[in-house]
Amino acid sequence: MDTFFAQGGYAFYVWGAYGMALILLLVELVQLGGHRRAILARLVRLLRARALRGRALRGWTTETYRS
Repeated sequence: MDTFFAQGGYAFYVWGAYGMALILLLVELVQLGGHRRAILARLVRLLRARALRGRALRGWTTETYRS
């Protein structure tokens, strides 16, 4: 088992490469999650703005609902 983990004298290089690949994959996943949240928030803002603009074009305003 020790010889497997030693990797024939190249253990630092081999396990370092695996470690770096794992770290980069985790960073990628975190960044993708952040981008996804930002895109969804932007879509929600866009849809709300379009809905408000559509009401204003039809003569409906937010003031109509306040009275």
